[in-house]
Amino acid sequence: MSKALSPRPDSSITMGIIWPLANLIILTGTASTLGFRHSFGVPPLGERQTIADSKRAFHQAFPHVIAPLYRRLADELLVELHLLSHQSSFKTTPLFSVGLCTVFETFSQGYRPEDHITGLFDALCSSNGYNATTFRKESKQCIDAAKSESIDGMESHLAKQKLGEGSHYSRLMAIGVFRLFEEAKGDDEQPDETELRKRCKEVSTTLNFPAERVEKDLSLFAANSERMSAAVELVQETIAAERRKKERRQAEQAQRSES
Repeated sequence: MSKALSPRPDSSITMGIIWPLANLIILTGTASTLGFRHSFGVPPLGERQTIADSKRAFHQAFPHVIAPLYRRLADELLVELHLLSHQSSFKTTPLFSVGLCTVFETFSQGYRPEDHITGLFDALCSSNGYNATTFRKESKQCIDAAKSESIDGMESHLAKQKLGEGSHYSRLMAIGVFRLFEEAKGDDEQPDETELRKRCKEVSTTLNFPAERVEKDLSLFAANSERMSAAVELVQETIAAERRKKERRQAEQAQRSES
């Protein structure tokens, strides 16, 4: 069994950093995920697979150890996709595809080994009856199209993505809208992220999204993204420090041996 664990499993220093940070991100993000539990209604018994079935399918498709910083994040995304698969009024959309791929890319930054990342996303999707390749394709098409748009032209560009009446809104759709605004912005310094989130809220009426939910979901995503970046940076710095310490010890041992 290969391990997706960059630091040594017995490194108390690294584990002491990873676990609190992972828990902080999860506890902050859980509210939006658990919100689905209340809005979803209970599907008829035996209609679809249980969460235990989804987890079993995931581990069969991805039989690798996941580092603590990413493990519970993967669990949360797995549960979210599972709950969405049971929502009769939910249908995947291109904006959902962009949002899902964006969330996964954001929270898998720094994942090791890198060649496991594709398989991890594939397993999260397939274990809940979704096709990861379709999501990636739709996301890329939307992003490529947004790059040729201006910020001011995005509302009309997105109008065709309007959510149908009675259709279930997902936070991932709002994150998809935000990502497309980012792509339209390109390398320009303005508007900043706060202004982009404001524009996403404004366009939510056109898209038939709940404006207040959009604002809350994007704010939470921004906060969690910052925490994740800080966590990855801290873990990488700690690993580098431990590596330098080990190299110094080895050099000192080599000098003593020579003398």
